[in-house]
Amino acid sequence: MKLTLGFSPCPNDTFIFDALIHHKIDTEGLEFEVFYDDVETLNQKAFRGELDITKLSYHAFAYVTDKYVLLDSGSALGFGVGPLLISNLEISISDLEKNLIHDPKSGSRNPLIGIPGKYTTANFLLGLAFPEATNKQVLVFSEIEDALLDNRIDIGLIIHENRFTYQDKGLKKIIDLGDYWEKRTGCAIPLGGIVANRNLPLDVQHKINRVLRKSVEFAFANPKSGLAFIKQHAQEMSEEVMYKHIELYVNQYSIELGEEGRKAINLMFDTALEKGIIPEVKQGIFLTD
Repeated sequence: MKLTLGFSPCPNDTFIFDALIHHKIDTEGLEFEVFYDDVETLNQKAFRGELDITKLSYHAFAYVTDKYVLLDSGSALGFGVGPLLISNLEISISDLEKNLIHDPKSGSRNPLIGIPGKYTTANFLLGLAFPEATNKQVLVFSEIEDALLDNRIDIGLIIHENRFTYQDKGLKKIIDLGDYWEKRTGCAIPLGGIVANRNLPLDVQHKINRVLRKSVEFAFANPKSGLAFIKQHAQEMSEEVMYKHIELYVNQYSIELGEEGRKAINLMFDTALEKGIIPEVKQGIFLTD
């Protein structure tokens, strides 16, 4: 059986899926046609129900629970893994709370914030922490640092490997939104998950979950096995940054969500619903027997 599969070219995803797509494990008769896209493109594909299996942001998942069910394996949750707000300017948290910055060249104004996608979990956390900050421009996540350096935006909301590179470019952190979430809730941050199309038979959904878990476990047991594949998609990232990235986003929640992982996801959805950020979720979101 051949299934369409979408995930990002980021090291955490290629690390997780390497064994699965290269048949280093028993895939139980499943074959995969793979699409590599940035997270917001994957979110948009999920809105259209295009793929059988896809990575997406937990924020976006809230809008497609009628089409997709969350697998127990493959998720990115964790502590100390959240998105950062950074800038080329000196901006305080109190400035952001007032939605006002003081630019020595242009005076006081509302800041323009570059975000990696409207439906990313990063943008959800930004809205939660700073509801007044609504002047946003969507950019591909990898372009946000350059947009700051070129003064096209005032503040950047960064995710993925950019948290390891922004300081080298002279950019400054305003706030770690992951730290904000953790202090507010005591829970891990649900960033992205792997979902299966509800049109697939239940036994196939469970087969995908089993195979994905085996792929994650293989990656942990053989961390260098997928090195060439990970490097192929990691652009100009150094091996050190690649494995820092993997260490940050792939953990026990990637093997199975467990009670704590499910609690964090439910809390995120409940908080977002209460704030009017997402619509009411009417389906069970987790894969069940």
